[in-house]
Parts: sequence; structure tokens; C-alpha cells
Amino acid sequence: MTPNDPDEWLDRSLEAIARAPLGPVVRRSGRVERVSDGVAMVSGLPEARAGERLVFEGGQSGFVHVLDEETLAAVLLDDIAGVAQGDAVTGTGDVMRVPVGPELLGRIVDPLGRPLDGLGPITTSAKHPVERPAPAIIDRAAVVEPMQTGTLVVDALFALGRGQRELIVGDRATGKTTIALDTILNQKDGDVTSVYVAIGQKTSSVERVIETLRRNGALARTIVVVAGPSTPPGMQWLAPFAGMTMAEELRDTGGHALIVLDDLTRHAASHRELALLTRQTPGREAYPGDIFYLHARLLERAARLSDALGSGTLTALPIAETDAGNLAAFIPTNLISITDGQIALDAKLFNRGQKPAVDVGTSVSRVGGKTQARSLRDAAESMRLDYAQFLELEIFTRFGGMPDTRVKAQLARGRAVRAVLAQIQHAPLRLADEVALVLAVQTGLLDGLEPAQIDALRAALPDALDAAGLSGADFSATLSEGLHDQIVQCLKGLLPEPEK
Repeated sequence: MTPNDPDEWLDRSLEAIARAPLGPVVRRSGRVERVSDGVAMVSGLPEARAGERLVFEGGQSGFVHVLDEETLAAVLLDDIAGVAQGDAVTGTGDVMRVPVGPELLGRIVDPLGRPLDGLGPITTSAKHPVERPAPAIIDRAAVVEPMQTGTLVVDALFALGRGQRELIVGDRATGKTTIALDTILNQKDGDVTSVYVAIGQKTSSVERVIETLRRNGALARTIVVVAGPSTPPGMQWLAPFAGMTMAEELRDTGGHALIVLDDLTRHAASHRELALLTRQTPGREAYPGDIFYLHARLLERAARLSDALGSGTLTALPIAETDAGNLAAFIPTNLISITDGQIALDAKLFNRGQKPAVDVGTSVSRVGGKTQARSLRDAAESMRLDYAQFLELEIFTRFGGMPDTRVKAQLARGRAVRAVLAQIQHAPLRLADEVALVLAVQTGLLDGLEPAQIDALRAALPDALDAAGLSGADFSATLSEGLHDQIVQCLKGLLPEPEK
């Protein structure tokens, strides 16, 4: 046969037809009725479901947010400039999914898993829905393992556990992100991998966080999800759910994960914006009525799984912003009732130089001592009560009262506690350092010392513990009398010489 032989052409064509998949193909298509402010009203998709992923004519993505009788409201996840009235919209029949897996560690991505760090594409083996049901009660186990934050005031007074949900709440610029970031830094040499989700944060703030992670060697074990203030509101709405899905994969494969949601106040604002644009009925402070359920179903996904499911844990540190310290505002109140406690930061303490500015009177951990490292629990048994009494006595003595010897001793002990609880940012403490500092306070070794002297002791303490071979002791067990005495002797060697 020649190359142009009709019989040869017919044989090739018949083979191609035989290889071609034959069958009906269903393609559901609608039209954009109007579009504005990141929301498109679409008609012609009567079978669309809430949360379904849509593809617009120009290739943009979106998802169904509100269903009405004649139209649906689709939230756009890409630039609105490419979407116009009359454009075709295709339903995919699937929900929004994001890539998951260890390939994302060390990368900076948007809520759709697309890289933002210029390090090339990310190839993962799976994509999971951004909205997933929380683990059932029978699939959960008790929270009993400590989550060391490296921040002494938290670990000693408000211990966190792996699988816990602890809210960090306070006014703007009071150190909320710093506490969460130090917790991530404290995991760099452990078995916990982290996910940091920036929701509507300033670009400069996110860059500082990323640089801090990179400089301290923690970025390689962290996934950074960024939805900046200039991104569409749909991306900011999607960000915490996408980050939670990425963190769940780390937990469900038997690992331990930590997720920081910075912050849910801005996420609530984006939800309110979308609700008002889609004409949902506003409620208190113009938030739609489902705002509580929105955050509840998000945070309920953090848990410790049962042994049958691998015993993985996912710890959540959501952040919320208050106005003038008003914890009774709508969003903080909701989140306080959803989570297992809150670390409340006080602007007055921050402005007086007490950092971290944790308000020990309004902060609480509802898991607490059940997860605290046993040695630290033994050392700090009465520390919170002593400090609370000191704060009350300090206020009383400001009115000119003449304290007796016992009260003077309490004031000296309280000032030592306050000095020890102060901590510079991005310098998390080891468990051994925390136990030693608490023992230094509780045994009265720091009574009467100036803050500068306490700072010098703190700086020299890690090397001294290492030199004495104490940093490798098992601090997860009860603090034995022998270990207690060894640490005290080590501390005494760091005290300044008494004046003659």
C-alpha cells in the first residue's frame, strides 16, 4: 500500500475510532447574570450544590455560596476582571479541594495550594475537600500529651495538650502572633509539624513571620498558607478551611500537627462581607446567623485520634482580636465558647513592658494540668495562686499601706515571678529551662534580686544545665528529690555574690 492509499487511511481511522471512549457526556452550563465585588450571580444551574466548585468561561474558579430559587451566588477565587455578564459557567459536580501531603512542607502557598514562593510547582499525591466532617466522638481519644510552647507563662500556668483548641485573644499589637509563632519555633526539633494560616494579614507582617521561621530553622517543617488583604474575599474565607485540611492529612497519617489561624476576626469579617453581598439576613453586628456554626465546624476538626486510627493529633491555636480589651464582643465570645480555653493578652501589661502580656486572671486552659509535663506541674504547683495573690497585694499597697514582714516577702516573691515570666520574643525555652526557672522562684532563690540579675541568670541557665548533664533528664516524669536538689545546686552557682 502507498502512503496515500485510501485503504490504509481507512484502517487507521477504524483503529482510532475503536480506541475512542464512547458514551454520553453530561455538561451542566449556566450563565453569569451579574458580577461585582468578588461575587457572581449565576443562572441555569438548578442542580448545583452548596460548596460545589464552578469553572467560569475564562478559566477562573469559584464555589457556590448561596442557593436561591432562580439563581445561585458564586464566590470567585480569581481575578474578577476576567468575568463578565453573559459568560458561561460550568458545574464540576465536585467540591473545592486542596493538595495535601508532606510535599507542602517548607512551602508558601495560597488557599488553593498554588505556590507563592517562586520555588516551582508542587506535586502531591492527593487532594482533599476543604470542608470535611470533624472526627466522631468514638474516633477521638483523651488529650493527655503536652504541647510545649516554649513560653514559660503558658507552659507553667496554662498548659496546652496535643489535640487541644486554645484561643489567643487580645487587642491589636499585643503579641498574639508572637506567642503562636514561638510555639511553632519550639517544634522545629520535635515530632510536630506546623501549618500557619495568614488571613487578611498585611504583606509586611506575613513576610516577617516567614523570615522568622526561616531564620530559626522552622520553615522546613511548616506549611504557610497566605490569603493577603488584596486577595478576593473568597480566598480569605477559604484559607482556614484549606489550612485545616492540610493539617488533618499530617494528623491522619499518624503524625502530630499544629495549626495557627491568624486571625479568625478577619475571617469573620470576610464571611460578613460575602453574606451582605449575597443579601443574607444580617444578625448581631451584621454577622449572619451561621457565623458560630462556621467557626465551630472548623475548630471541631482539631482533635486527638484514637489508637485504632493511629493516635495522631491536631492542635489548633486560633487568634482573635478584641477592641479595647472587650472579651464580650460577638466574635471573641463565640470563639471562647467553642475552644478549650483562652490565652488573653492585656494591652496595659504590654505597654508597661510585661511581655508576653498574658493576663493570668482571664486566661484559662480547660485541659490544663492533665497534659502538663509532670515535673513542671510539680514545680509550679502553687505558682499561679501565689502570683494572683501578689497582683492583689500590689494594688493594695499602692494606696499607701505599710505591709508587714510576711506581706513584704509575698511582694518580693511576686516580683520574682513576674520577672521570670517575662520573656523575649522568638526565644522559646526548653522544658528543662522552664522547670529550673520555676524552681528558682518557688524555692526563694530569686527573692530580692533585681530584674537585670534575673535576666542574667536566665541567659546563663541553659549552658549551666548542659554542663551539669541535667538538660537530658526525663522531665516528663515526677520531679524526684535528687533531680530537684541537683537543679537547685546548679541555680545557686549562678546567683550573684552577696554584697559584703
